[in-house]
Amino acid sequence: MTEPKLGADPADLVEVEAIVRAAGTSFYRGMAVLPADRRHAMYAIYAFCRIVDDIADDDTPFATKKPRLDAWRARIAALYSGQADDAVTRVLAKAIAAYDLRQQDFQAVIDGMQTDAETVIVAPDFDALDLYCDQVASAVGRLSVRAFGDASDHADIVAYHLGRALQLTNILRDIHEDAQRGRVYLPREMLQAAGIPPDPQAVLTHPALPKLCRELADIAQGHFADAAAWMRQCDKTAMRPARLMGATYAALLAALRRQGWRDLARPVKLSKFHKLWLAVRYGLL
Repeated sequence: MTEPKLGADPADLVEVEAIVRAAGTSFYRGMAVLPADRRHAMYAIYAFCRIVDDIADDDTPFATKKPRLDAWRARIAALYSGQADDAVTRVLAKAIAAYDLRQQDFQAVIDGMQTDAETVIVAPDFDALDLYCDQVASAVGRLSVRAFGDASDHADIVAYHLGRALQLTNILRDIHEDAQRGRVYLPREMLQAAGIPPDPQAVLTHPALPKLCRELADIAQGHFADAAAWMRQCDKTAMRPARLMGATYAALLAALRRQGWRDLARPVKLSKFHKLWLAVRYGLL
């Protein structure tokens, strides 16, 4: 089968890549395992996610954010009618054509960002949390696996589980940071079972929090395991970036377990050496 080509304008590729570089995350280096065209498609997906996430996180009233999010809804819809108006959307249009990216997945990402923008999330129930994880993480995964090179139903199941595993790990990592913003993403049912009030500051100091976090980490670990199992049903080469992301976040979850959620204000991060080892072990094999 002939590898589909992106065929994007080099100037647009440079502009999109600059957005990814400026974000200062490990994502830029992590996508180095992909062929150039697929890598640039991923850069455009990341740039889109970054832009709408920045809108949601902007320190302005929701009334000023909603028109900007709605504008992106319209821009995504326009892409499927062949219309693009800047570097990011022009490269996305090429990626949509080359890799059959689905409109509903882009729109789901915006839905998740709107939830964050219009709501101070405090102790969502399991169903609401699962929907949020699907929108802000698994939907990105569904776009990504197609850009990676596997558009199968099995790849979508990988995205389902890996997205939830990654987002739950983020939640477990960011408890203190979220509480400072008046937010609690821990599920209501688990808080109630542990006797923890659904209040950001109460959550930070409650003695039952470490046990709750271990239980939520078990759920995340189950999603990591399911994602790994389904990856074995997918194209091995296409899943290389997914394996790397899964291994990196699973290592972060293990580090959080070791820290035990006892010093929430102290960030838990992987060392550069550990990240490099993971890149060699899971990304380059």
